Amino acid sequence: MRQLSRRAALTLAAAGAALGFVGSGKRAPAAAKEAADQIAQFTGGKTAEKGKVSIELPEIAENGNTVPLSVTVDAPMAADNHVSEILVVADGNPNPGVATFHFSPLSGKAAASTRIRLAATQNIIAVAKTSKGEFFTNQKLVKVTIGGCGG
Repeated sequence: MRQLSRRAALTLAAAGAALGFVGSGKRAPAAAKEAADQIAQFTGGKTAEKGKVSIELPEIAENGNTVPLSVTVDAPMAADNHVSEILVVADGNPNPGVATFHFSPLSGKAAASTRIRLAATQNIIAVAKTSKGEFFTNQKLVKVTIGGCGG
């Protein structure tokens, strides 16, 4: 078995890093279209009405790996009229689908909190679906900095 020299190992590592960087840059422009496609699939092509959905996110996230997110929908949670799902997408992530939360009338209210991962400065879009087939949406821009050095 032949041993790699230090120079050959460093060359291979640099080439692998360069390929990873080049490959990741090609997906970013497509993410916004993928986000819109996921929303269209979720709504069945219906247009979501703006309002009723509140998104709490920091305006500036110093660490894109752990961004706190809270989503709340101002809607009744009765048996015949309740929020059944909330879809959250990030239009600048390589994989825009962030989360889907499911609710029932027993949930009491349509609210969820989690931490999400963001690749760069982008819009976070939340779409709520009701048991009556209505859709409501809202979005918020989050500036992601690297090491807190500006967006």
